Amino acid sequence: MLDGVRRIGKTSAINKMQAEAPPGKLLIYRDLEGLRTPLEFVQRVYKDTEHYLRLRKRATESVREVLRHLQGAEVAGAVRFPDSVARHWKVLLSATIEDLVAHQEDDVVFLWDELPLMLFNIRESGVEEQAMELLDALRSLRQTHPDLRMVLTGSIGLHNVITSLKRAGYPNDPTNDMDLIVVEPLAADAAVDLARQLLAGEGLTSGDPDEVARTIGEGVDGVPYFIHHVVDRLALRGQVDPAAAQAVIDGALIDPDDRWHLRHYRERMDVYYDERERTCALGLLDNLATAGGPIQFDEWFERLKAQVETDDRETALSTVTLLQRDHYVIREPGGAYRFRLPLLRRFWLLLRGLGG
Repeated sequence: MLDGVRRIGKTSAINKMQAEAPPGKLLIYRDLEGLRTPLEFVQRVYKDTEHYLRLRKRATESVREVLRHLQGAEVAGAVRFPDSVARHWKVLLSATIEDLVAHQEDDVVFLWDELPLMLFNIRESGVEEQAMELLDALRSLRQTHPDLRMVLTGSIGLHNVITSLKRAGYPNDPTNDMDLIVVEPLAADAAVDLARQLLAGEGLTSGDPDEVARTIGEGVDGVPYFIHHVVDRLALRGQVDPAAAQAVIDGALIDPDDRWHLRHYRERMDVYYDERERTCALGLLDNLATAGGPIQFDEWFERLKAQVETDDRETALSTVTLLQRDHYVIREPGGAYRFRLPLLRRFWLLLRGLGG
């Protein structure tokens, strides 16, 4: 599972993985955003499988046999799953993977972007049990086929969806066989180098290009998407100096059109946090933003109690864990907490009317 802050470049990472697949690896990318049923998902997996097998002059024999059995007729030409077979999606998914693995000499790696969002859509459609069953089916396929791999990522964390399903009675841990990789921002030197190369690529020159690149790379905490955006804005303005770069960054934090989509950090709480978690999370982040630096939990909780009438330490602790998993905050080796990105702290102060 690839995870990380929004706009960190998770989709770019898996696109690069597919473009630079090593020998012996078959990498299949699919964006799952917009899918709302397990059958739609299986149809996409089948379409990708059929494409690769057709290039190797192979047929999806297992799938066609299942459809013949379900429909009582021969299946010719391109296959589209009718709604009448929707309740058999698990059988069709297993048959699709069996066809691919049986005719593929390489290790198969599915790169599935926005799978958590697809699961959320399925759950919101009123069929929570199908979202649960899909997670279990994918885990079963990984256990059944040792040469099958999956890379899952998305704009929301898979843990958010699993947590909501567990509240509805889902008992399993469907990803305990998967590794979690957090995609981090660029290191300081790499961020400055990216900014420098982008400036040169746009033909933007100044008296001190290194200082401009440093202002950009450090000012956006090494997030590549923001680096690209700042350089684009500078190219439109035609003005290149550290002050102009800083002005672009400052302007993005108060942009009413929110081109950096930073309000997502507030809005997502209304979707994925229950009322108690949301109240606690807002209070904790407000206090962390105004603390001025890293803070130990006991002091943090005392500050929260001064703002919100609560003695519920356990809820505060569990909410802090949630804020860590959702990349709002990070814990330092000495135990103190801080915002994961200083840029996010600045935005939070402005958004919540706490300063700037």
